[in-house]
Amino acid sequence: MLTDIEIAQSVKMKPIKEIAASIGIKEEDLELYGNYKAKVVCKGNKKGKLVLVTAINPTPAGEGKTTVTVGLGDAFKVLGKSVTLALREPSLGPVFGIKGGAAGGGWAQVVPMDDLNLHFTGDIHAVTAANNLLSAMIDNHVFHGNELGISEITWHRCMDMNDRALRRIIVDPNGTISPETQRDESFDITTASEAMAILCLANDPQDLKRRLGNIIIGYNKEGKPVTARDLKADNPMAILLKDAIKPNLVQTIGGVPTFIHGGPFANIAHGCNSIIATRTALSYADYVITEAGFGADLGAEKFLDIKCRKGGLEPDAIVLVATARALKYGGYAADPKVEDLEALSKGLGNLEKHIENIKNVYNMPVVVAINRFVQDTDAELKLIEDRCAALGVECSMTEVWAKGGEGGVDLAQKVIKAIDSKKGKLTYSYPLDMSIKDKIIAVATKIYGADGVDFEDEALRHLEILEKTEAKDQQVCIAKTQYSLTDDPKKLGRPTGFRITVRDVVYRGGAEFTVVLTGKLLLMPGLPKVPAAAKMTIDENGKIEGLF
Repeated sequence: MLTDIEIAQSVKMKPIKEIAASIGIKEEDLELYGNYKAKVVCKGNKKGKLVLVTAINPTPAGEGKTTVTVGLGDAFKVLGKSVTLALREPSLGPVFGIKGGAAGGGWAQVVPMDDLNLHFTGDIHAVTAANNLLSAMIDNHVFHGNELGISEITWHRCMDMNDRALRRIIVDPNGTISPETQRDESFDITTASEAMAILCLANDPQDLKRRLGNIIIGYNKEGKPVTARDLKADNPMAILLKDAIKPNLVQTIGGVPTFIHGGPFANIAHGCNSIIATRTALSYADYVITEAGFGADLGAEKFLDIKCRKGGLEPDAIVLVATARALKYGGYAADPKVEDLEALSKGLGNLEKHIENIKNVYNMPVVVAINRFVQDTDAELKLIEDRCAALGVECSMTEVWAKGGEGGVDLAQKVIKAIDSKKGKLTYSYPLDMSIKDKIIAVATKIYGADGVDFEDEALRHLEILEKTEAKDQQVCIAKTQYSLTDDPKKLGRPTGFRITVRDVVYRGGAEFTVVLTGKLLLMPGLPKVPAAAKMTIDENGKIEGLF
């Protein structure tokens, strides 16, 4: 059996100019990065339908949500539909950590897969540079007299790699080894940084610069916020991001044009590709397939409550990806790879909760996509189908990993049916005029199913301050484990009788949302004992093996 990278390398890609022309993008509106990648610098005039792909809570290995997303796009093309994809860019952290690459899998991949997973067009590096330029300017300002009277610095450095050793560092703006001038600091992974969120939420270059200027880097001696604009860092940061703000165009194995832009994690950030890329995709095709990271309690919630509100977007249908393996895992199966109907039945509560949220909280039509694995038994698949039928939800068995677009035709037909039968408008899990505290409680109780929320003293102290600022009118972005509806990754399936603990809240003035830290989730992941990086090889001809 061929590996994902062997499949990707066996595909004869079309020149990106040809892919662009297939949806009406002119060559003069491309900035080429070789033959198979380009940035798009213009918009079309279509108004496409938007399909969001989300998932149940995943296992540590992931459940193929991107694979289904890509396969669904290819299936639309098989049906003769005008379609594009709008996806996030993979982060080097997961690529070299547990999950490996994030370009899909099997015969449902975005190509060139190795380029996409390794540096791509350099956008994430540009975000890292802009973020760390601001850090350098902050410490330089302090070194040269601290004219702004900065007394507390809340801005963190970042890098696009999992490195637990950087969760706590000591910096010294004076360049001396003196306890009087040192301070504790930390690195976040770039995909969790506010700079990444800003890139993905900006409407255009002018809005990008405005948001960069509004970044709160800390507070002065009077307790007033100090911004990047106060340090005159907004212009140089925008200069570093002048190319990164342009969406990237590549293709699927099936030849579907794919916009890939931005890469915020969904567990510790807002988990969606850029507003600019999504709008651009919608302007060139009748149907646009996009995805949000991890389970629907994280990525979909943030897509709907944050991105759709800020970008004036609304999905026309939602696809909820599930696997028998993940559902058995959620039912505490001893071995999710073997048949276990009892564990599967218990784990199906997780699927039910996500369906309820999409239908009842957000008022959106939903289709369940079962990403079929070779070890799935007929009895397990029938149990899932019967439960979906009982809930009045369409369900489709997808085999896009093995068959590409042909394996997703049934899913595509059911999604089109859902789009055509959509009734009503998108509703949200909370109104914007609700207090920050009540917004957090609303997400925890409605979306997670919690009995309530416990706020630690530091969180309460910061909430009291933020309720008196512009933060009170903005959304909340909750950082929570992806493996559970709770803030405890060991509580699987559909737990009941639990509460969410909020450790702290931090307002991101540029992103215009409040980050809510729950449980033990950290903003800088670590590598596993045997990282994916240790399994990769490259030969003298540049052939890569082991890259997911």
